[in-house]
Parts: sequence; structure tokens; C-alpha cells
Amino acid sequence: MKERNDPAGARTAPAEKGRRARCIMVQGTMSGAGKSLLCAALCRIFRQDGLRCAPFKSQNMALNSAVTRDGLEMGRAQAVQAAAAGVEPDVRMNPVLLKPSSDVGSQVIVMGQVRGQMPAREYFRYKKQLIPEVLAAYESLAAEYDVIVIEGAGSPAEINLKADDIVNMGLAKLVDAPVLLAGDIDRGGVFAQLYGTVALLEPEERARIKGLVINKFRGDVEILRPGLAPLEEKTGVPVVGVVPYVQVEIDDEDSLAPGLACTEAHKPLDVAVVRLPRISNFTDFAPLEQHPLVGVRYVTGARALGKPDAVILPGTKSTLSDLLWLRESGLEAAILKLAAAGTPVLGICGGYQMLGRTIADPDGAEGEAGAVMRGLGLLPADTVFYPEKTRTRVTGTALAGPFAGARLEGYEIHMGRTEVRGGEPFCRLADGRTDGCAAGSACGTYLHGLFDTGEATARLADALCRRKGIDPVKAAPLSHAAFQEQEFDRLAAAVRGALDMDAIYRMMEV
Repeated sequence: MKERNDPAGARTAPAEKGRRARCIMVQGTMSGAGKSLLCAALCRIFRQDGLRCAPFKSQNMALNSAVTRDGLEMGRAQAVQAAAAGVEPDVRMNPVLLKPSSDVGSQVIVMGQVRGQMPAREYFRYKKQLIPEVLAAYESLAAEYDVIVIEGAGSPAEINLKADDIVNMGLAKLVDAPVLLAGDIDRGGVFAQLYGTVALLEPEERARIKGLVINKFRGDVEILRPGLAPLEEKTGVPVVGVVPYVQVEIDDEDSLAPGLACTEAHKPLDVAVVRLPRISNFTDFAPLEQHPLVGVRYVTGARALGKPDAVILPGTKSTLSDLLWLRESGLEAAILKLAAAGTPVLGICGGYQMLGRTIADPDGAEGEAGAVMRGLGLLPADTVFYPEKTRTRVTGTALAGPFAGARLEGYEIHMGRTEVRGGEPFCRLADGRTDGCAAGSACGTYLHGLFDTGEATARLADALCRRKGIDPVKAAPLSHAAFQEQEFDRLAAAVRGALDMDAIYRMMEV
């Protein structure tokens, strides 16, 4: 790779054999401050600068997860950051993943495998025991890469949560990381955010903050500039960049994702995704959103559902409780009416389970042991939950419905086993197995990411156009991976132009 002018040679010189990787940590003043995208941008910048880079987040809380090639589960954000860095996602990049299963409890996943269900209080007491595993994961990455980009979680100033912290300043101390503190100006009050966060930290914690970042700025930076010097004076920390609000379509990790707030479709084709209370892996629909003819909107009620061209039931962390919500909200009856009229209905993972006849939980994997619920009955399938989770990457070819013939790449991540007694398989996997089911206007699959190659997206759009009497605009399908590469480069260009990268490289050398 091209060497950049740097008198110290800090940018592109690879790590010496046996040398521990340099690191930089991004913390935020709050959840949603843009930490994940900033880390993705830095991963891409370091890659562009010829460095081997890996992301790291010791503890992530999100319902959106990813599955590695070796069948382990990790946070979606770190999988995206790995892609930005041009490396294969590795469970060591996110050793602890919390998947909320209720308002006060989560499934605890450690090094890619389920450790158990824990109420918040229990996990708060337990997390100290995870420090050796977190450090082992970090140190093994640090021995293999030149740079580690570390993402914090929430805010480091949550003084009620600072005891035994393993994700913000506690981790920064353990790995001796310099910290960038990012504030979200788009929400307002960014000066108070940054100053207040610094003020609530202990002196040794403040000393770790080497730079402030004002993120998501819209407008003329000159109007902002008079406030920067006083902020630097009050905090004792330099402002190393004002990052513009960048409109990029990169996979989001949780329910704060702005795409989930889209309730109207402004394109010729209207695809309604049911926004389940515990919706998971909604990044499945990012490729659909990128299609020029497909408008994707998220609905939470029967009236809002209306008469779309297609309905999708997405994945969920709590299939039984979300099925009950679907029934009580009136959405079940509305979906059944649409399906009877021939509207395509697609279920993915938990949504696929809901479309079947019954769902049973004999061992209490999701809730009360012995629970059995009636599904929507659109597919001749019955699901039984088991404690063991299926986690695997797969490839295959769609066989049914509007998707027939599409090349598929994705992953399975579920705790149920579904027995199909009729219909036809949704797809055939590369190992010869079949997955999913199709019957009438409904089809379902366990395959997350089925739209990522672009082929299923194109086939669905063409089928919906024909059904609606629209002449589809033919365009070569762009894979989700190729599109994301373009977006990573756009993001990196914007962030590189806004941050003082020379200063950031100097921080990492101390």
C-alpha cells in the first residue's frame, strides 16, 4: 500500500513481531452518539493507511447479532467494523454479548456461546468474573494486529454503573487505551454533554481522554467555532474534530437505528415490515431499502399496515411474547386477510415460526416451561424450542415463490427446530439440506441475510412489479457487501476530512 508522508513513520509501519498493537478507544456521551460509525470509519482509515486493524467491544447489548464462520455469535456492530477493516469477523472482537429478553433481563453470550439468562442485577454482580476472558480476547487480537479500535458503550459517566466496569474507563485502564470522547450535536446540548461527562469522571479517568469529537454536525462549522476554545479550556482536552452528519447506509445494531422509524414508503413498491417489540436482525432488510423501486416501512398496528405489496415478519428475540403481541394488536388478523387475497407474506427466523401452526416451549427456553401457542397457520409447520442454539453460516438457492432461483448467502441463529409437513421447501442449502417452507402466498425461512447477494431482492422486486402491473427498471443487482464497501469508503472520507488524524496517531504512540 502507498506510504503516506509522516515524519515519524507512525502511520504505515507494521507492528514489529511480538509487539503489542497500538489502540484507540471511542467513548460517547450517551447511547446513539455515533460511536459505532466512528469506529467503523477509523477501521477503514487505518486499513487505507496500510495497517492491520481489528475492532473490539468488550460488552455489547443488542438484539442484532452476527454469526462467524465457525458458528459463534457476536455483535452486529463489530462484524460491520471488521468488514470496514477488511478482516473476517472474529468472536474475540466482542467477547460479551447481551441480548435483552425482557425489560430487566438478558441472554448472556460469552465468546460466542450462550452462558445463560440473567436478570440485570445478577449480571451486574457476575460481570467481574468475565474480566479474564475479556482481557484474553483483547490480548490475543493485540498480538495479531497493528491497531485495535475499541468501542465503549453508553456513557462512561453513568456513576451508578462504574463499579467493576468492563466496557468504558474500566477497560481503558486495563488495556491502557487513549480515549476519544464523542458528543452528539444533532440531539442538542453537545457542549454540556462533553463538559458534563468529563466533569463526572475521576481525575485518572479524565487523563485518559486525549481528544473531544463533536459528531453529527449539520451546517456552517464557523458558527460553532467560537464555542470550541472555551470547551477546551473548561475540560482541558483538545477538540480533534467536528464530524459532519453523514448519510450512509451501514448496518445498524439496535432499536435506535433511524431506519426503524420509517413508517411511510415513497417508492412504487410498498413492503411492510412488522416492527415486533423484540425485533432482531432487522439489518436483513437493508438491501431491500437500497433497491430503487422498493419502499420499506416499519409498522406496529393494523391500521398502519394498510394494503402493502408484501408483508415481512422479521426475527425476534422472544417469539412467543411477540406472537401474543401480534395477536392482541390486530396485526395477525390483518396479515391473514392480506394473505388470503394473495399478498406475499415472508417470515424470517422467529417470523417463520409464527407463520406455522404451533410453537411449543417444553423446557422454558423462552419463558414458561410447557407453553404452547397457536401460530398464524399460513404454513404447515410446527416448531419446538430447545435450549441449544443453532448458529451457522450457509449458502444455497431459493426454490419457492418469487425468490425461486436466487443465490442466497446468510446465517442461521435460532433456538427452535421446525418440522414441515407439506408445502414445498423455501431453499436448498449447499450441503443438500432444505430450509423453510412455502405454501400459498406465504413462505418462511431461518436464513438471515437472504437479501444480501442482491438476487433475492431483484427477484422479489420483479415479481411485485408484475403483480402490480409495473414495468420494472432492469438493473444489475448490487450485492450488499459491494454496496457496504462503497459506503465504508464514503464514511471514511468524511471522517478523515473532519478529524485531526495526525493528532490521533500521536495519541496512539504514547
